[in-house]
Amino acid sequence: MKRPSRLRQATGLVLAMFISFSYFSPMQETLRTLPERISLTEGQARTLALGGGLTLTARGGNLAVSASEDETLSARGEVEIASETAGSGELLLSLMGLFPLKRVEVEIQAEKRLIPGGSAIGVAMRTEGVMVVGVSDLSDAPSPAALCGLRPGDVLRRVNGVSIASADQLAELVAGAGGQTLNIEYARDGVAMNTTMTPRLDAATGTARMGAWVRDSTAGVGTLSFYDPETGVYAALGHAITDGDTGKVLPVGRGQILRAEVVAVQKGQKGVPGELKGSFLRDPQTLGDIRQNGPLGIYGRMDSAPVSSLYPDGLPIGLRSGVHTGPATILSTVDGTGVQAFSVEITRVNTQNTPAPKSMVLRVTDPRLLDATGGIVQGMSGSPIIQDGRIIGAVTHVFVSDPTQGYGLYIDWMLQKETEIAEGA
Repeated sequence: MKRPSRLRQATGLVLAMFISFSYFSPMQETLRTLPERISLTEGQARTLALGGGLTLTARGGNLAVSASEDETLSARGEVEIASETAGSGELLLSLMGLFPLKRVEVEIQAEKRLIPGGSAIGVAMRTEGVMVVGVSDLSDAPSPAALCGLRPGDVLRRVNGVSIASADQLAELVAGAGGQTLNIEYARDGVAMNTTMTPRLDAATGTARMGAWVRDSTAGVGTLSFYDPETGVYAALGHAITDGDTGKVLPVGRGQILRAEVVAVQKGQKGVPGELKGSFLRDPQTLGDIRQNGPLGIYGRMDSAPVSSLYPDGLPIGLRSGVHTGPATILSTVDGTGVQAFSVEITRVNTQNTPAPKSMVLRVTDPRLLDATGGIVQGMSGSPIIQDGRIIGAVTHVFVSDPTQGYGLYIDWMLQKETEIAEGA
């Protein structure tokens, strides 16, 4: 086999280096990272980094572009775009103002103000149907539920056409069937399914049983994210209420949020998430209902507008295009003194074009919160995140490996869910 000449090897090496340097050049970095579309609200700014020799020009929408020198930046330069009025426009990225490279659509939405949360709330919810959390054999026979194909996570909706509202009702229907075959309508991961099951008499009890453990309700403590005075809709938790045994999202039958107080704190440690211990049963006071439970939190209507002691006039929102790494604050209740503001640092901002959790990563920097809780703990989920004087999202999860860090959710996705509630009510 003929070996490549040294000239060919050298040429290939130079070509590879040229491609590599071109890919990582300031210009190529700008082209890769500059989004196709930017959405902001009135007065909200977005900072963009441009490579050397590049020019950014605004067209339409009353967009303002401010830079260090004639809108043309050095390799490490930054340019800020903003508009004080709603509308649409575009940004044109060009080389030396002569050669167009990329167009970016810009939408400026009208300002929207929300009442930020941060207060602890009790959550009490009954499921739509009952969820199978486990199957077990009878004393002298295999589990009829397992034999007919039911498994943990399935939601039983109807038995012989009768809607199931509680575990007690299901037990009565099964016991009353004796040895007759029952038609079971259920859902698995949201997909409607059917099966037939024949209960068996349990020799130990003499009662017909199906051999399954089921759950029809849940309760806990979380944090209110925001309230929209225009629609009467609230958002809370920032993540779904799930079954502790199966990890499945619990479907909402009916539910309530209630006034709660934090009575104790279990501090978070590496590998062991902490927890806010709350009470809302001593003097129950209903604040609103629960109409939706999903990966982006719980949503419903409140009976009356909550009062924010820190921001009585509310705050404007900040859409994801303007969220950036750097200082921010979260509002939480971790003791009996009420809602407090705590310092955090946003360390990562993820690009998301469709609703999804884990929009950003934040790290607690406030010594008061670190001393009180060790960082982010269970029960703080839903705490609103504020940056540049705007509500930009809510806390969702804590890093189990490091309680000082956690995830946040963009307000954009939460507002989409709020709109569903407002339009569907």
